[in-house]
Amino acid sequence: MIIAVDFDGTIVRHRYPKIGEEIPFATSTLRMLIQDRHRLILWTVREGELLDEAVEWCRARGVEFYAINRDFPEEDSTGEGYSRKLKADLFIDDRSFGGLPDWGTIYHRISEGKALEADWGLLTSGEVTERERPGFFARIFGAK
Repeated sequence: MIIAVDFDGTIVRHRYPKIGEEIPFATSTLRMLIQDRHRLILWTVREGELLDEAVEWCRARGVEFYAINRDFPEEDSTGEGYSRKLKADLFIDDRSFGGLPDWGTIYHRISEGKALEADWGLLTSGEVTERERPGFFARIFGAK
């Protein structure tokens, strides 16, 4: 699976342009995903020296990305001749609908082949299935 991963707010806490503290288990989970033969792409707004710092921060923790801000390592860094839209199977980003699940949930969903099957916005410490999902009015007004 090709997995695009954001940096600020996803691997580390938001402190841009500084690098925040690691979000618990982020790099260990990324290393496991790499070991499981997934291709990870760092997909971040960072550029230049700020990007180099983020890449080195990850590398120092054993996380080597397949590509950085592009689909393939050999793509021209200007993006000429390529679509800016990244071609990934899954995006891990704190700004996604529903927010960022904890890294344990992320790893288990991917390793069980269920990353694309669940409503991630409903995941909590106990997984909620579609049958258990509250009705429309209950979700809006908090009624049970």
